[in-house]
Formats: sequence, C-alpha cells, structure tokens
Amino acid sequence: MEIRLSSLSHGRQVGRTSAIDGFRLTYDRVGVGAPAVLLHGWPSDRTEYREVVALLDMLDVVVPDLRGFGESDKHAEDAATFYSADAQARGVIGLIEELRLDRPVLGGHDIGSRIAVAVARLRPDLIRGLVLTPPLPGIGARILSSEAQQQFWYVSFNQLGLADELIDGNPDAVRAFLRHFWSHWSGPGFTLADDHLDHLVSVYSPPGAFTASVAWYRVGAGGVARIAAERAPAPNRRLAVPTAVLWPTDDVLFPRSWADRLPHYFADIEVHFVDAGHFVPLESPRRFADAVIDAAGRNQPRSAY
Repeated sequence: MEIRLSSLSHGRQVGRTSAIDGFRLTYDRVGVGAPAVLLHGWPSDRTEYREVVALLDMLDVVVPDLRGFGESDKHAEDAATFYSADAQARGVIGLIEELRLDRPVLGGHDIGSRIAVAVARLRPDLIRGLVLTPPLPGIGARILSSEAQQQFWYVSFNQLGLADELIDGNPDAVRAFLRHFWSHWSGPGFTLADDHLDHLVSVYSPPGAFTASVAWYRVGAGGVARIAAERAPAPNRRLAVPTAVLWPTDDVLFPRSWADRLPHYFADIEVHFVDAGHFVPLESPRRFADAVIDAAGRNQPRSAY
C-alpha cells in the first residue's frame, strides 16, 4: 500500500492498495471519525464525490476509483472474471480490509450501487449500512419497454467493438460521448462544470481507458437482459444490511415508479425521493452527505462520560 499527501487538497491522502486479482485501486482519504467508502458510477470516477466529501469532515471518508477507471489499474483481462460486480466487490473488500476500516458506511451511485450491493451480499459483516442511488434491484422486465429502450441504447453500444474503434483513444470522441450523458441524464438546472468535464476527458482518453470503463457492460453486469431477468429472493434471503435509497425524481433512466419493488430485495430499507437527475452526488450533495452521516451514526456505541 502506498500513501502520499496530495497538494490539491489540504490533508487529503492519495493511496494505492495492494493488488487484488492483479488490480490496484487508487483512492482519496479525507477526515477522521466513523468510516465511509463511496463508490462512483459510469461515466465518471472518484471525483464525482468531491462535493459530498466536503460535507463529511466529521467522518473518515475513502473514495476509490473502481478497477478500470480513473487512476486505478486497467488490464485487458477477461471481463467476466475481472470486471463483474463480484470482481469489483473483491477489490472494494480488499480496500476495506487493508485500511482496517471498522464497518464503514458504503455509498454507491450508478454502477457503484450495484457493486455496493455485491459487497454487502458477499460480506455483510464488513458493512454498517448502505446509501444507494439507482440502478437497484426490482426494475425487472420494465426495462424492456420501448420507452425505456430509447434511453438504454448505450448498454448495447458499449458492448460492441465498434465503440472501441470510434471512441477509445480519441479525445474529441470521448468528450462528445461523455458530454451527451452528462447533459442528457442531469436534472433541470444542473450543468457539469467545464473543468470537471475536462478532467473526465483526460482520464477516459488514454488508449485503453474507455475500453476498460465499458468492461462492466461487456460482462453483462449492467446488461438489460440481466436486469430484466432479476427475481426477488425469498423473504428470509433479503439483504439485511440497513439501506437508505436516494431515488432522483428527474432521472430519465430510472423513473420513481420503479422504486416500488425495493422491499422485496432489502429487509431494512428507507426510500427518499430527491429533486435531482441521475447524478445525485453532484446534483444534491447535501442530501447524499446527510444520508451517509445518518447511516454512520446508526448503531454507533454511545460515549461514556
């Protein structure tokens, strides 16, 4: 494990984990207190939590780039073995154990939510609570409707070699591709800052970076068929980790009506509707931060005086 202090933000540690499956994760670590780990979505990296982290100075916050993203390792390995939800979860579990985080809150956005659920399913003993945004279980065959498919075309596109030929290693194409999603998926009144888009273009543009970022879709982890085929577990097999869901009301991908089946998958869940588009951590950082703070305080031992 390597740790260095970043000159970009006072007191922020930038570290690199030991390798899990040959992948090392780069992470930011800020603050002291109860631990929290925040997992980003696509098409993004760990910087999507920058506004949330600024509101969590009372916590020990760790924000990694997932494998295949940002400054974390990107290897041209078999996607099914190394980029699935369970494979990504192994990397996060390794991070938690290596940093000796005591039952952190695990926050997730977009694919980060799917990975957070995988971590909680594999190692519920490691996690104090979950704070999640869509996608989440329970969508089912509704994703196959013609209206939904007008939004989810990118899932099939990301699985094509044509995507690599057109976009990978081409900064202009990367910028146009990312700008489409950040503008189309954002809620009214939110525009991604130019410097943030410039940063994302810089990390998605090197040869192989875009291809690594879509390995998630090529393994089927975010595939439409997989989502449509999900079946609710038996009631006694529901995920028991306390879970808070922040469901955006202006998300063109995941309408609020799709939150109706969440209790079939989670035994201890609260659902809060947030006035935001898809990118909740950047569009509504205070709501996300407050949910993490609430989860971190849950079942904490009281101090003796």
